[in-house]
Amino acid sequence: MKLLVDSQLPKKLCEILNQLGVESLHVDTLPKGDETPDTEISTFADEQKLTLVTKDFDFYHSHMTVGRPAKLFLITTGNLKNRQLFDLFRNNILIIKNALGRSSFIELDNEGIVEHQ
Repeated sequence: MKLLVDSQLPKKLCEILNQLGVESLHVDTLPKGDETPDTEISTFADEQKLTLVTKDFDFYHSHMTVGRPAKLFLITTGNLKNRQLFDLFRNNILIIKNALGRSSFIELDNEGIVEHQ
């Protein structure tokens, strides 16, 4: 499982995920960086078989209506300090890994992980 972290999430999240054994890269590493259009982000994620990690509900709507991106990890925690977000990932990493292996759409809220079918 590999993740593509969207631009509105901190680059440090990739570092933490990599330390936790989940390979990830940030949208900022793409040629157009944080100016990469959503359609190109979805295409890149799908071509590279990456799960897109985002807070952007545009990706949710696209995933639900046309199946792009194919794999979505939506963060619906609202505004959190980065430390709190990182702790949510650290505290739920085993659940996250299992959910990513089973589901094409998972969600992280303030309570933990929700798998959607």
